[in-house]
Amino acid sequence: MAAEGENRKVKDSVFVDLFGRDVTAKENFISLYNALHGTNLRPENTELVPEMLESAMYMSYANDVAMQVNGQVVVLIEHQSTINRNMPLRLLDYVARIYEKIVPPKKKYYRSRVCVPMPEFYVLYNGTDDYPAEDEMRLSDSFTYPGGKKPSEVPLELVVKVYNINLGKGDALLGKCGALRQYSQFIDLVRKARVEGKDEPLTWAVKEAIGRGILPGYLERKSTEVINMLTMEYDYAVDVAAQKEESLAEGIRIGEERGLEQGLEQGRQETVRLIMDKLNLSLAQVMDALNVPPSERDSFAAKL
Repeated sequence: MAAEGENRKVKDSVFVDLFGRDVTAKENFISLYNALHGTNLRPENTELVPEMLESAMYMSYANDVAMQVNGQVVVLIEHQSTINRNMPLRLLDYVARIYEKIVPPKKKYYRSRVCVPMPEFYVLYNGTDDYPAEDEMRLSDSFTYPGGKKPSEVPLELVVKVYNINLGKGDALLGKCGALRQYSQFIDLVRKARVEGKDEPLTWAVKEAIGRGILPGYLERKSTEVINMLTMEYDYAVDVAAQKEESLAEGIRIGEERGLEQGLEQGRQETVRLIMDKLNLSLAQVMDALNVPPSERDSFAAKL
């Protein structure tokens, strides 16, 4: 669904290509939309308006598909690493940018109400962590509240529905969308090829998938592009992991220099805030790296 001859700096993932840009993307997206909503939209009778944003989630790697359909803006994010609990905050910025694109600037100053399509947000988790079949993240969970108590109603909310699409976990959703099921089967083969140390694992996974009838038409047409996209995804994930490891080590060093061994009040707390803000790591992960004793964790978390 991309424009002919489009020259993009951001590289798409296989997920984005399959559900957002390929010649079969409209059919695949509507199939997934129907699975999520219990509807029966037909591709030939449904208009899709792409709303993807360049460099919105990552600078050089796209894992997001956004479409305006049926009076809604539906945003799909594929997630293959540890779940990012800041996703509602990031999607708040994402949808604000979509609305800026949809609504002409002058219209926001009209007296009459400007109507915009209702947004929906989905994270499709395809990583290796043990994660529930369905989950939900809310922007309000990130707010600080007077007195520390969340009120029954908050003035701003954004809800992200999370679905685990790994085989054996996401079978309820996968059973309703053939394209998503086959995509998950293909990613499972890619993961298996790497774990088992196959020669040219991506080429093996593509050939194996075609032989098993998994995305056969798509993979036969775009085998080279798919291998390139998978290589890019893998290199990106390795690069991010290496940066996190280096930054975590640097954070620990800084904490030690500032008096980590003398107590938690200064060195450790500064380090933890720095790491959590910059690297999107959980408090538990950082406390593990800093060797915070179990007996001190509750008080440490409360102070933060």
